[in-house]
Amino acid sequence: MQEEQQPEAAADPMSSSDVPEDGPKETSSVSQSISDADAFKILLEMKMKKRQKKPALPSTVTELDTEDGSKVYVVGTAHFSDSSKKDVVKTIQEVQPDVVVVELCQYRVSMLKMDEKTLLKEAKEINLEKLQQAIKQNGVMSGLMQMLLLKVSAHITEQLGMAPGGEFREAFKEASKVPFCKFHLGDRPIPVTFKRAIAALSFWQKVKLAWGLCFLSDPISKDDVEKCKQKDLLEQMMAEMIGEFPDLHRTIVSERDIYLTYMLKQAAKQIELPRASETEPRKYIPAVVVGVVGMGHVPGIEKNWNSDLNIQEIMSVPPPSASSKIFKFVIKATVFGLMGYGCYRIGQRTVQFILSMPAAQSYLQKLTEIRSQH
Repeated sequence: MQEEQQPEAAADPMSSSDVPEDGPKETSSVSQSISDADAFKILLEMKMKKRQKKPALPSTVTELDTEDGSKVYVVGTAHFSDSSKKDVVKTIQEVQPDVVVVELCQYRVSMLKMDEKTLLKEAKEINLEKLQQAIKQNGVMSGLMQMLLLKVSAHITEQLGMAPGGEFREAFKEASKVPFCKFHLGDRPIPVTFKRAIAALSFWQKVKLAWGLCFLSDPISKDDVEKCKQKDLLEQMMAEMIGEFPDLHRTIVSERDIYLTYMLKQAAKQIELPRASETEPRKYIPAVVVGVVGMGHVPGIEKNWNSDLNIQEIMSVPPPSASSKIFKFVIKATVFGLMGYGCYRIGQRTVQFILSMPAAQSYLQKLTEIRSQH
């Protein structure tokens, strides 16, 4: 995948806090004469001084190496954990990365700039408008699947009182403080994942899965909250639900492991240093990358790290199967049937209400007397 195919969120490459305030005053008068290459070298030196040779990393971090000497630090997180947010901040501050890659796609990038209170409200509110928007973006089947999975997330949000994605927002903030640090979205687009997941299920598997998600209401105990600090509660619940559907696990988990691994390896390519002139030879240095992903994806990333990966196959969307068409028809028929029945019941009650009014009864009695006279 080419560099331009890696979606990036707009993170400031350098924060004003990185510029020392006690530097010599006279340098400001000659700063304009410094070339871009020299300015880059100065800032790079500042960054390298902050970068720890032997960083003190949290236990949730897995270190991976590339053939050309680049290093990738994968932070395994729980999406509803404060400790995971601290792990992300500490890792980025210790290693001063060149690239930060997060388990998000362009369809979920909005959560990076939303505050916790707004996200908490959004996560709890799943209404008809959101359902219509999901169906419009992803189609009927994928839209319904997306809303059902959001219901799982909303259930956890309501039980814990904590909005998901806090570790990604912390990663975005910290990346903006590191000079020349790029911010990449490393997850496969949601519509592709859901469409491939739907295509992998039979008609009855879709019905069974939808039924289980619709009636998810088990309470989350304080013990579960504590476990959440060691394991991703959302992914654990999802794993329990999709465990009996191997094909669903493959599309939602295993394929995304491959995609995330591929994006991390792309981000870990060596960095070309700026040249003072076209005649100067090109120089490259190994990259340092921090990946922020759910704990459930870390084993898959380790497994795929030394493999030659091709993501073209897992990016294709198969045509809808016969069972998908049947399920889609059943859903539409059910919706329209319920709407029709609702209109019928409302109309029936309206007629009964009008007929029960004294004025209407008097009018009907007079009409009956006129007919009897004729």
